[in-house]
Amino acid sequence: MLGIDDVLDRIGSVGFRCRGCGACCRRVAEDSNLVIVSPAEVRAIMAATGMAWDEVAEPYPEFIDAGNGGEYTLAWCIRRTKEACIFLRNGRCSVYAHRPWICRTYPFMLVDEDLRVSECPGLGMPISPREAYTLGADLCRRQAAEVAEEAGVQAVYRGATVPPRGRAVIDSEGVKELHG
Repeated sequence: MLGIDDVLDRIGSVGFRCRGCGACCRRVAEDSNLVIVSPAEVRAIMAATGMAWDEVAEPYPEFIDAGNGGEYTLAWCIRRTKEACIFLRNGRCSVYAHRPWICRTYPFMLVDEDLRVSECPGLGMPISPREAYTLGADLCRRQAAEVAEEAGVQAVYRGATVPPRGRAVIDSEGVKELHG
C-alpha cells in the first residue's frame, strides 16, 4: 500500500476541488454511477435514514452461475434510478455525512501502488494541503476497508452455499438470499 505522503504528493500534483455539480452521481453511461458498498456502509446509511437494506442497496448487477441452477454476486451497490443515485436530491447528496468511501474519495482511487483518477470537472483545480491531507487519509482508510471487506468475502465464500435455483449476494457477513 502507498503511504500517506506518496498519496498527498500525487493528489497535489493532480489538483482537485469538488464543484458540487453532482455529475458523479448521475448516470451518463451504463453503470457510470455504480457505487459498490460494504455491508457496514449500507448499515450506516440505514441508521442515518431509517431506510431498510433493500431500499438502500441493490445487488451488484453481474451474477455468476453457481452450478446448481442458482446464481450469486459478490457485492452490493447503492440503489439507483434510471437517472441518478437515489440519494441525489435537488443536486445534492442527502446522505453526505454518511456517504460511502467511493463517494468520499471520488475522483481518486488507490489500486495497489497506483493512484487512479476518474473524469471529473474539478480536476486540475488547486487543492489546499489540509484538503489534500483529508482526501489522502480517506483514500488510505478506504483502501484498508476494501482489503478487509475482500478478505471477509473470501472467508465467507469458501463455505458458501447458494440455494438451488436461487439468487444470492455473498458478502463479508454471509450469504444473503434475494427474494423477488
